[in-house]
Amino acid sequence: MKTNTEQYALLALSAVGLALVSAKALDTNTPGTPTSGANFTLDAKAVDRSGQLPASFAGIIKKITPSVVKIEITAKAENAADFGNAGLPDQFQSGGRDIQRFFDQQQRSGRMQLPREHGAASGVIVTPDGYILTNHHVVDRAQKVEVTFTDGRKLIAKVIGNDPKADLAVIKVEATGLPAITFTDSSAAEVGDMVLALGNPFGIGQSVTMGMISATGRTAMGLDYEDFIQTDAAINPGNSGGALVDTQGRLIGINTAILSRSGGNDGVGFAIPGNMARSVMNDLITTGHVTRAFLGVMVQDLTPGLTRQFKAGDLKAGALIGDVPAHSPAARAGIETGDIVTSFAGQSVKDARGLKLAVASHKPGEKTELKVLRGGEEKIVTATLEAQPGAEQAINANHKSGAAEEGTLNGVGVADLDKAEREEAGVPAGVKGALITQVDEDSPAYEAGLRAGDVIQEINHQAVTGADEAVKLTSAPASKETLLRIWSHGGSRFVSLDETSKAG
Repeated sequence: MKTNTEQYALLALSAVGLALVSAKALDTNTPGTPTSGANFTLDAKAVDRSGQLPASFAGIIKKITPSVVKIEITAKAENAADFGNAGLPDQFQSGGRDIQRFFDQQQRSGRMQLPREHGAASGVIVTPDGYILTNHHVVDRAQKVEVTFTDGRKLIAKVIGNDPKADLAVIKVEATGLPAITFTDSSAAEVGDMVLALGNPFGIGQSVTMGMISATGRTAMGLDYEDFIQTDAAINPGNSGGALVDTQGRLIGINTAILSRSGGNDGVGFAIPGNMARSVMNDLITTGHVTRAFLGVMVQDLTPGLTRQFKAGDLKAGALIGDVPAHSPAARAGIETGDIVTSFAGQSVKDARGLKLAVASHKPGEKTELKVLRGGEEKIVTATLEAQPGAEQAINANHKSGAAEEGTLNGVGVADLDKAEREEAGVPAGVKGALITQVDEDSPAYEAGLRAGDVIQEINHQAVTGADEAVKLTSAPASKETLLRIWSHGGSRFVSLDETSKAG
């Protein structure tokens, strides 16, 4: 939960998590053309703004409700190291005989494990062959994910991938001929457009509410990447991962959060734009992780005073470069401190947030043209973008979903060992490899002694250069037995890991 000075709370909308992040900008899919990542449908025709609203939306709702599903998860138990009441979550601290008896039993056993968590949220079918979009915070710690369709069918889903920075996840069920929703171009959405919100609030069953788009490009949450669509259509807990659609039944966004004093709907809801969701979804399906581009600059918004000081005339939009680190893509392109970026890849730059989103929407390795004002003169520079440093990946996400595992090192998350990560983890300069960022406590890797902060130097006698290499070397192994060379504080050691009979 995050509160501001007016005592509002920003709440993720599922019953199983409180994380809220958003990322990614537009992709450029043409109408009706699926990308190589997922066989989805896109209809980018403009919405009808003639002002003639239908007397009923029943026909459209009947068409799209089969595309919205209920997601029920069972999350792994949490361990409490401290056996005092401080080790218990808030809902347990009120006491009660049954809770106290449970607490005493666990304390005597020497290890306290809280009960497994259960929760319900929503998801949207995006391809006929079983891919479903939902929020990262819905399935983040899920061991079992069950999807209920409007026809009553229930299927176990596999978590294909998570992107915490976008609060998005892709799950998949083994089925064909599913009623996939149609995307539209969310960048064309305008304040005042009527929208419908579909989901499973409070787990009571599918519900539909109506409202309008109240604002776009919301950035009030203090997150790395923010471009929320705000709506006053009623959204409540359990709606996480549900659909925000236009009056033609096309997907505009994925419902994610509310701003509320009470924890319920106050008419201020937020959805991740569909264009973001589509782009992240394709990355997760094709590679299992999202790789965003990196320009390597510190930017800030323009103010009238800064505009005058940097001789920008009456310029009202742009992003001011505050710092250009050495050896960054921006430095190699010739971008300088004090430049004002007015255009990126042919698109006007409104402010610092706009530049950040635009860069993140591209892929590493792309050459991109920027227009900058320097001392009042316009210059054009070309930058070759790189991958964001420290991007975390899951070596194999299947362990958390309870699905059959094809790779090894299940439940292990890794990141590139860049300068910031190296300093934070205290890794010496001579140590090369992939930094372990997390290890699922129910995994064989955890039992073997792998911990966050360790560095994977070798996998089966092959040197590991970074996160991508670690993922590659564990994705299609010849056997479930893996030999690792691990650096941890104190030096390097070898670990033999056999996942033939996995834990959990």
